[in-house]
Amino acid sequence: MATISGVWTSPGRKSGQSVGHERRQAIAGEGLEGCAHANPPMREVLFVSADHLDSVGVDPGAIRENLTVEGSDVQQWPIGQRVKVGDEAVFEITMVCDPCHRMDELREGLRAELDGKRGMLAKIVESGEVAVGDPVELL
Repeated sequence: MATISGVWTSPGRKSGQSVGHERRQAIAGEGLEGCAHANPPMREVLFVSADHLDSVGVDPGAIRENLTVEGSDVQQWPIGQRVKVGDEAVFEITMVCDPCHRMDELREGLRAELDGKRGMLAKIVESGEVAVGDPVELL
Protein backbone atom coordinates (compact mmCIF):
# COMPACT_ATOMS: atom_id res chain seq x y z
CA MET A 1 0.00 0.00 0.00
CA ALA A 2 1.22 3.50 -0.84
CA THR A 3 1.84 5.90 2.02
CA ILE A 4 2.84 9.51 2.60
CA SER A 5 6.53 9.66 3.54
CA GLY A 6 6.86 13.45 3.60
CA VAL A 7 4.66 16.52 4.12
CA TRP A 8 6.22 19.81 2.95
CA THR A 9 5.33 23.48 2.71
CA SER A 10 7.15 26.52 1.41
CA PRO A 11 7.34 29.53 3.76
CA GLY A 12 7.45 32.03 0.88
CA ARG A 13 7.26 32.23 -2.89
CA LYS A 14 10.68 31.91 -4.52
CA SER A 15 12.19 31.16 -1.10
CA GLY A 16 13.76 27.96 -2.41
CA GLN A 17 12.93 26.36 0.92
CA SER A 18 10.74 23.48 1.99
CA VAL A 19 9.76 22.91 5.60
CA GLY A 20 8.95 19.36 6.69
CA HIS A 21 5.96 18.61 8.91
CA GLU A 22 4.49 15.56 10.60
CA ARG A 23 1.00 16.71 9.61
CA ARG A 24 -0.80 19.59 7.89
CA GLN A 25 -4.36 20.55 6.99
CA ALA A 26 -5.24 20.26 3.30
CA ILE A 27 -7.72 23.08 2.66
CA ALA A 28 -10.02 22.88 -0.37
CA GLY A 29 -9.57 25.86 -2.67
CA GLU A 30 -6.32 26.87 -0.95
CA GLY A 31 -3.66 24.17 -0.58
CA LEU A 32 -1.70 22.88 2.38
CA GLU A 33 -1.92 25.00 5.50
CA GLY A 34 0.87 27.59 5.49
CA CYS A 35 2.21 26.86 2.00
CA ALA A 36 3.01 29.91 -0.11
CA HIS A 37 3.38 27.91 -3.35
CA ALA A 38 -0.28 26.94 -3.74
CA ASN A 39 -1.86 28.44 -6.85
CA PRO A 40 -5.56 27.50 -6.85
CA PRO A 41 -7.47 26.00 -8.43
CA MET A 42 -5.20 23.75 -10.53
CA ARG A 43 -1.95 23.88 -8.55
CA GLU A 44 -2.87 23.48 -4.89
CA VAL A 45 -0.69 20.45 -4.07
CA LEU A 46 2.24 18.66 -5.72
CA PHE A 47 2.56 14.87 -5.27
CA VAL A 48 5.99 13.32 -6.00
CA SER A 49 7.14 9.69 -5.87
CA ALA A 50 9.93 8.92 -3.41
CA ASP A 51 11.41 6.49 -5.95
CA HIS A 52 11.77 9.30 -8.49
CA LEU A 53 13.61 11.46 -5.96
CA ASP A 54 15.93 8.55 -5.19
CA SER A 55 16.56 7.95 -8.91
CA VAL A 56 17.93 11.48 -9.37
CA GLY A 57 19.71 11.65 -6.01
CA VAL A 58 17.76 14.44 -4.33
CA ASP A 59 16.35 14.51 -0.83
CA PRO A 60 12.61 14.56 -0.17
CA GLY A 61 11.35 18.15 -0.10
CA ALA A 62 14.20 19.43 -2.25
CA ILE A 63 12.12 19.86 -5.41
CA ARG A 64 9.41 21.66 -3.45
CA GLU A 65 6.80 18.94 -3.48
CA ASN A 66 4.05 18.98 -0.87
CA LEU A 67 3.42 15.27 -0.48
CA THR A 68 6.11 12.62 -1.01
CA VAL A 69 4.55 9.24 -1.82
CA GLU A 70 6.21 5.90 -1.04
CA GLY A 71 5.02 2.83 -2.93
CA SER A 72 3.29 4.36 -5.95
CA ASP A 73 4.41 5.99 -9.20
CA VAL A 74 2.39 9.21 -9.15
CA GLN A 75 3.31 9.88 -12.80
CA GLN A 76 0.96 7.00 -13.69
CA TRP A 77 -2.03 8.71 -12.05
CA PRO A 78 -4.29 10.05 -14.81
CA ILE A 79 -5.64 13.58 -14.86
CA GLY A 80 -9.00 13.49 -13.10
CA GLN A 81 -7.92 10.66 -10.75
CA ARG A 82 -9.21 11.16 -7.21
CA VAL A 83 -6.76 10.34 -4.43
CA LYS A 84 -7.64 9.93 -0.75
CA VAL A 85 -4.93 10.60 1.82
CA GLY A 86 -5.59 9.57 5.40
CA ASP A 87 -9.16 9.53 6.68
CA GLU A 88 -10.57 12.71 5.16
CA ALA A 89 -8.56 14.58 2.52
CA VAL A 90 -9.43 13.93 -1.13
CA PHE A 91 -7.47 15.36 -4.05
CA GLU A 92 -8.09 15.41 -7.80
CA ILE A 93 -5.11 15.22 -10.16
CA THR A 94 -5.20 18.26 -12.45
CA MET A 95 -1.96 18.20 -14.46
CA VAL A 96 1.60 16.98 -14.88
CA CYS A 97 4.17 19.23 -13.20
CA ASP A 98 6.88 19.84 -15.77
CA PRO A 99 10.35 20.60 -14.36
CA CYS A 100 11.14 24.32 -14.50
CA HIS A 101 14.42 26.26 -14.60
CA ARG A 102 14.48 26.41 -10.79
CA MET A 103 15.44 22.73 -10.74
CA ASP A 104 18.77 23.64 -12.39
CA GLU A 105 19.33 26.12 -9.55
CA LEU A 106 19.43 23.11 -7.20
CA ARG A 107 21.83 21.20 -9.43
CA GLU A 108 22.91 21.77 -13.01
CA GLY A 109 21.12 19.30 -15.26
CA LEU A 110 18.46 18.37 -12.69
CA ARG A 111 15.67 19.82 -14.85
CA ALA A 112 16.46 17.32 -17.61
CA GLU A 113 16.90 14.46 -15.12
CA LEU A 114 13.43 15.15 -13.71
CA ASP A 115 11.68 14.96 -17.08
CA GLY A 116 8.75 12.59 -16.51
CA LYS A 117 9.50 12.45 -12.76
CA ARG A 118 8.58 15.89 -11.33
CA GLY A 119 5.18 14.78 -10.07
CA MET A 120 1.50 15.52 -10.45
CA LEU A 121 -0.39 18.63 -9.42
CA ALA A 122 -3.77 18.39 -7.76
CA LYS A 123 -6.60 20.38 -6.30
CA ILE A 124 -8.13 19.57 -2.93
CA VAL A 125 -11.77 18.52 -3.26
CA GLU A 126 -12.34 17.52 0.38
CA SER A 127 -10.42 19.18 3.19
CA GLY A 128 -8.73 17.15 5.90
CA GLU A 129 -5.52 16.43 7.71
CA VAL A 130 -2.63 14.74 5.92
CA ALA A 131 0.24 13.19 7.87
CA VAL A 132 3.43 11.21 7.42
CA GLY A 133 2.45 7.52 7.38
CA ASP A 134 -1.06 8.12 6.02
CA PRO A 135 -2.30 5.62 3.45
CA VAL A 136 -2.78 6.82 -0.13
CA GLU A 137 -5.79 5.34 -1.92
CA LEU A 138 -6.79 5.82 -5.55
CA LEU A 139 -10.57 6.24 -5.70
